[in-house]
This record gives sequence, C-alpha cells and structure tokens, in this order.
Amino acid sequence: MRYLTAGESHGPQLTTIIEGVPAGLPLLSEEINNELRRRQGGYGRGRRMQIEKDTAQITSGVRHGFTLGSPIALVVENKDFTHWTNIMGAEPLENEEYEGKRSITKPRPGHADLNGAIKYGFRDVRNVLERSSARETTVRVAAGAVAKKLLSELGIKIASHVIEIGGVKSNEVAYKDSADLHTRAENSEVRCIDEDATENMKNLIDEAKKNGDSLGGIVEVVVEGMPPGIGSYVHYDRKLDSKIAGAIVSINAFKGVEFGIGFKAGSIPGSEVHDEIAYTEELGYYRLSNRAGGFEGGMTTGMPIVVRAVMKPIPTLYKPLRSVDIETKETYEASIERSDSCAVPAASVVAEHIVAWEIAKAIVDQFESDQLDRLKNNIEDYRQYARKF
Repeated sequence: MRYLTAGESHGPQLTTIIEGVPAGLPLLSEEINNELRRRQGGYGRGRRMQIEKDTAQITSGVRHGFTLGSPIALVVENKDFTHWTNIMGAEPLENEEYEGKRSITKPRPGHADLNGAIKYGFRDVRNVLERSSARETTVRVAAGAVAKKLLSELGIKIASHVIEIGGVKSNEVAYKDSADLHTRAENSEVRCIDEDATENMKNLIDEAKKNGDSLGGIVEVVVEGMPPGIGSYVHYDRKLDSKIAGAIVSINAFKGVEFGIGFKAGSIPGSEVHDEIAYTEELGYYRLSNRAGGFEGGMTTGMPIVVRAVMKPIPTLYKPLRSVDIETKETYEASIERSDSCAVPAASVVAEHIVAWEIAKAIVDQFESDQLDRLKNNIEDYRQYARKF
C-alpha cells in the first residue's frame, strides 16, 4: 500500500491517491468524513476551522460502497479558495496584477519557508508555506481513515489521546480498552481523559492565545488486536516500529517519538525494562508487562502498541519573531499567517491515522491481500498458528 498527496493550503483542493487497498472493503465517504471532522476539532483551533468543513469525495476506486482493488482517489475542496483565486490560481498573471498581492519575502522562524526557498530558488516564500502547511494533513487523515476501516475488518482497533499540553500533564487514568479510551477522549475538548488536566489545559491555552503565543504537547496512540511478528528484524527498512517513528516525525511540528516506557528506559536497570514472557493454551504467548510498547526487534509482540509523540508549539505567532527579508536582507518581524494557538488535540487525531496507515500497510505487505476475504482468512490462520506455536 502507498499513497501520495497533492494540493496547497489555499489552493482549490487537496487530493490523495491510494494504491494497494484490497478489493471488497466496504467504504463510504461518510466514514472518511467522520474522521475529517475529528481532525478539525479541539480547543485552541483558529478561524479556518470555521471556514472549512472538510468533506472528502471519492472519485475512483470504489463502486457501490466497495473498493475495487484499483487506486482510490479522494478529493477535499478548499472552500476558502474563492478568496485566493488571484493569489493561488494556476493561470499566469501579469506582474503588475500580482504586485502587492500577499507576496512574502520574510521567512518565518520554525517553518520550512527559508530552507524551501533556498532549495527551489523561490523569491516568494508563499510557494513554500502553501505546501508545507499542516493543511496537507487533511488528506493524510483521509488516507488513514481508509486504513482504519481495513484494520477494523481485521479486528484491530486504534485510539489516541492527549497526555500533555504546555507542561500540564495528564495523570494516568485507567481505561478498559481502546474503545473506552476513544469514547473518553472524544468527550474532552482537548482529547484528554483526565478531567482535571483537561480544565488546566484549556486555561493554559486561553492564556497563550491572549498573549499571542502557542503551545505544544504530547499525544499517545494505542493499537489493540495486532498479531505478533508483523514487521521484520532482518533489515533496517522493514522494522515496523522504525516505519511508524519515521511516519510520526513526518507530521508537521512533530519532533520526537517513543514506544512503551520510551526514554525512561535509559535511566532504569534492565530488570525494570524488559517484559517477561508467559503462555496459556487459550492466549498463546503474552507478556507480563508492556514496557516495550508492543515491539521487540522491529516486530509486534501481540501486546498493545503504545506510541507517544511530541509536537512543538506552532511557530506561526501573533507576536511574531524576528526574521530577515530575503530581498533587502533587513531585519523584520516575521509575517503573520492565520493559525491556531494550540493544535495538539487535532494532532493526536492526525497521529492516530498516520499510525493506522503504517500498520495497515505492514499487514498488506506481509500477507496476500488482493481480496479482503482472503486477507481476513490469512490473518486468522496466522493468529491460530501463532497461538499454538
């Protein structure tokens, strides 16, 4: 499985083309749109979420509610494009028409603006920021929604929540399973299942917004129902935890990843790090703890996958940082673009779908999967094999 995305933040539309989804998967546009609505929610979002009500149109690869095995194309219209036609349109404009129409020569600290302009030779950094914008994650979530649908057919569930915003940390709150975690996270405006932390996070976001500042945080993704042995130890580029880590840091503003107890493993002895193995005829092999977060040797252990990732504060600030004009080389305050004071709750939804894609891809790559029913049978046969091994 693979996908590509296309589109600019204020262009006419965002597009993704998905290849490798098995034939026979039931798929409706509303299922994708439910996930897109989740991405647009969360306390601290900016005004654009009031303008764009993202909906995906399926334009190929699905017939009468079922995938065909051919490439799936999903399109999300940018409704705000009507106000940006002269600035972002594909047709050429005369120089005098373009002059003064939001050409940007002041790269913003913390963004791709300057590096991208140097790489591609742009004097107007809008050419960079329009594509490097987190708006692109809209269709990555759409692709992940297709992956989540496939995983659900295979008995694999996934959920996400926020465990820290701006230094306010959630206490460890017990939950029954991924479905319970999902429900409780959805009931929080910041997607945190600790009610006290939720209120403290909201207050901190309000304070940051008032000060023209922004906040980052930490999100957690939990996956249940994975059989053991998905991934591989034989080559670096086939290790599934490595693929997930790489995919997570490809999300805008994400700067680090850990599995299970993660970085804590560097400060405690091995006897408190590794998971002991047990066996019953009913369950097969399982671990007495899950400090490894569901991975050993680049492969799943059969225990829940637990991924945590840190998102830096959004660098677009209403009290802009200093920058240098690439034309005059003079110091200026960086340009202000419409932005969020905190996007961590939405980022947890993005991370959930990014993880879902990597897991679905690993399964499709490992098992014969042209047809959904055959893939289901293959997975079930493998589960039985692993249980009795």
